[in-house]
Amino acid sequence: MKKAVALLSGGLDSTTALGIAIEMGYEAHALTLDYAQRHIIEIERAADISRIMGAASHKVMKIDLREFGGSALTDNISVPKEDTGTQVDQTIPVTYVPARNTIFLSLALAFAETLSSGAIFIGVNALDYSGYPDCRPEYIQAFEKMANLATKDAVEKNVEVVIHAPLINLRKCDIVIEASRLGVPLHLTWSCYDPDDNGKPCALCDSCRLRKQGFDEANLADPSMDV
Repeated sequence: MKKAVALLSGGLDSTTALGIAIEMGYEAHALTLDYAQRHIIEIERAADISRIMGAASHKVMKIDLREFGGSALTDNISVPKEDTGTQVDQTIPVTYVPARNTIFLSLALAFAETLSSGAIFIGVNALDYSGYPDCRPEYIQAFEKMANLATKDAVEKNVEVVIHAPLINLRKCDIVIEASRLGVPLHLTWSCYDPDDNGKPCALCDSCRLRKQGFDEANLADPSMDV
């Protein structure tokens, strides 16, 4: 069976991307990065998700991006919770983590090479949340081009590196519908950037509001609210 590395945060998008990888016939190896983020609950959820979905393996790798900070997710910066309506501002928000997807994809690339695989799945989305520069199609294309110049397998064995970003041009409601079709454990997926002390979603951060908007527009109930 062909192998792939799937970056799995425990969120809605990455879980759906993992489901797509498995549906495509890949032996999917999930990789979760514990980068000392504020919303660490997602790491616990990722372990359950990978097991339930039948991932071939699940690695949790620790890297402390709080050493650099510079983001509301890795520094003493408040997560914005201003409800400006259903449309999230398209400017780059303070929840952007410097070079995060470049770091994540580089680690996934190294993992994939140990599996003699060039397939990497990532759940980035540019349509509803294009504020993050490392979620855009041109970024994914550029990283893929670089990756094919960077590994021994690509240079000596002609193992083509392909960055699969199957959700990149989907609206959040379309991602919800796709996740539902795939039968992924939506009740376990986690989106909130700043949960309360009891581990409940804040319902006010950009990620919470986008999730709610997606489920509302898909005319589906969010099962995570019952957990």
